[in-house]
Amino acid sequence: MKLLRLPRAKVQLGVPLPWNVRDDKQQLLLSRGHVLRSENQLEALLERGAYVDLEEAKLAERSHVPSPGVAAKGQANLFGLWDELPNELYKLLDKAPETPGFSARLQDFSTRLIQLIDKDVDIALYHAVRQETAHLFFYGYSHAIHTATLCLLMARRLAWPQARMMSLVNAALTMNLAILGLQGAMAKQDVPMRESQKKQVRRHPQDAVDMLTKLGVDDPEWLTAVAQHHERPDGSGYPGGLQELNQSAVALRVTDVFMAKISPRATRPALPIKDAARALFQEDGGGPISSAIIKEFGIYPPGDVVKLASGEVGVVMRRTANAKCPIVSALTDAQGHNTTRTQRRDTSVPEHAIVASLTDKSVVARLPPERVYGYSGA
Repeated sequence: MKLLRLPRAKVQLGVPLPWNVRDDKQQLLLSRGHVLRSENQLEALLERGAYVDLEEAKLAERSHVPSPGVAAKGQANLFGLWDELPNELYKLLDKAPETPGFSARLQDFSTRLIQLIDKDVDIALYHAVRQETAHLFFYGYSHAIHTATLCLLMARRLAWPQARMMSLVNAALTMNLAILGLQGAMAKQDVPMRESQKKQVRRHPQDAVDMLTKLGVDDPEWLTAVAQHHERPDGSGYPGGLQELNQSAVALRVTDVFMAKISPRATRPALPIKDAARALFQEDGGGPISSAIIKEFGIYPPGDVVKLASGEVGVVMRRTANAKCPIVSALTDAQGHNTTRTQRRDTSVPEHAIVASLTDKSVVARLPPERVYGYSGA
């Protein structure tokens, strides 16, 4: 029997295992058909050491034809995985000084994040846009995850080399390592930033680099992006007032600022996507980085609340090749009454064309994304 280490990406929570899982001595740990229900269960299994028989894996791959029900369960599970990410990152970064092999563990988190994004990019963007229910304690961690997501999509659109792209994603996840707790506190406070907080914020890029270096990070692209992610080409940035900037640092600053603008705080609502995109475009004159970000979100990104020609109000759930005609989940009928079932609308059809983006997000503010995407019995 030849054993392969079980890759995390091959396990779907809530879906029966397609093979037996064994330890490194071939002892059976979990039988085929067993269902893992939580990320903690999966984490414990992988830490113990989990393997699958090569021939079983090949057979399962050849015979795997998911039924619509199983596919829906797997898709619905994405929302749970996204919800767990901030806490996972918190546990990793909060205990960083006591974490052996930090760099490798952070790389593993980045890889799993990318795999999750690749399962459904529209759902990844939906989570970045609709943050009303996010716990402000985890603001710094959620912000890092959404910024890393946008960095990945931007870098791919610009065809950056894989190694450079991974360095950028790692930098996005750790750029605020020195002030993650402070970010959560400031997101909740209803008063302007205090002087002591301003001092911490201004020195946090270098503090983060110092911390990462002590943790064994030696990737110069990663470290430079973190060090310079608040510098500006005109020299008005901090902490060094630099003008000659690393391109990854520029990309990180742009994505960081954009995500901060579209994220709600205790003192202000999220800035509408169109307004944030307009400000981003004006700042650098439509350069390649800002253009890539704007194109990725599109005119009506997932999570945007819109009114249709039918009179219905809905939320964008999927982009299409036509940026003006996304797929929308109708949340009300033509009279404004909330619907009880998910109704998908193709906005390229005249009667369902988008006539306006709405600033009132109350119809979707507390709505589970499973309901929007039709995976909650709707």
